[in-house]
Amino acid sequence: MSTGSARLSHAVRTLRERWEETKGYWSDQQARDFERNHLLPLESQTNTAARGMEKLAEVFARLRHDCS
Repeated sequence: MSTGSARLSHAVRTLRERWEETKGYWSDQQARDFERNHLLPLESQTNTAARGMEKLAEVFARLRHDCS
């Protein structure tokens, strides 16, 4: 789970970096709408998912320890 969470966080950071580069070329109302309607919610959702994955990793680690 930790690896998946890290990969997801890395992918979102990469997406954000690329978006910032793209905004230098695409800065009209559609770009702002795209960011507001798609990228910002995606960032929020992936951050929530990554936190959930980390919590699940902790639970699985405790389960493995308890069942050993």
